[in-house]
Amino acid sequence: MALEPDVPPISGVTLRLFTRVVKRYFRAHFRAVMAQRAEVLERARGPLIVYANHSSWWDPMICILLARVVMPHDTHYAPMDAAALERYPILKKIGIFPVETGTARGAAQFLRTSQAVLAAGCVLWLTPQGRFADVREFPLAFLPGLAALAERMPHVPLLPLALEYTFWDERLPEALVYVGDPFTTTTGGKLAAITSELEQALAATMLALQQASVARDATAFRVLLTGRRGVGGVYGMFRRTLAKLLRKPAQLDHTDRAATRVRR
Repeated sequence: MALEPDVPPISGVTLRLFTRVVKRYFRAHFRAVMAQRAEVLERARGPLIVYANHSSWWDPMICILLARVVMPHDTHYAPMDAAALERYPILKKIGIFPVETGTARGAAQFLRTSQAVLAAGCVLWLTPQGRFADVREFPLAFLPGLAALAERMPHVPLLPLALEYTFWDERLPEALVYVGDPFTTTTGGKLAAITSELEQALAATMLALQQASVARDATAFRVLLTGRRGVGGVYGMFRRTLAKLLRKPAQLDHTDRAATRVRR
């Protein structure tokens, strides 16, 4: 794909290596990464704006995982605070572009690059809360950038994405995702109305994920990536060894998760 000058180039080699690192991190720190309605993302094509709640350091990592595992057919970009990005320059090679936060110049920079990314048919990932916020915190209080972008590109679909990290029955937590329905704004270009519409769509998506999380039914999710199992350490090694000696499958989970193995 030939990209416009305002669209940063992406290094395919760096992106593949970084994706491996992301998967390794999730396997080490989570029992599983699971999604409801992942097929909505699979069917989606750029140009598209995916916007999510922002409760954790893990959010950008899980968005990279979703982009690479569920939407490998598209090219993906996301903004990041320019000062923070300078501390992690490798991210510039995988589609993260700098934005100077809190200034008019930064706002113009965000809109210029974002519009170029979408005009090139790519997927743009955003966390419009602009800060870490608990998943139980409402109203969502978006920053104005997403609404301004939606006003300028009213025909580009917007897709709300809910993220949550929770402990169920195992030693390690679950990373949960709920994919909302894509839509275009219907408010006639008024920024306050657009912001309210965007917030309501994400809030509804987050509440749907909260209900699924409370239900603790792993079979209701599609497993995108499995992580470590069992308690680990010496006891985990003992259980594996015993199962091998008895020629039986090792039951490492506290709760049987056989029905939740990875589905492609």
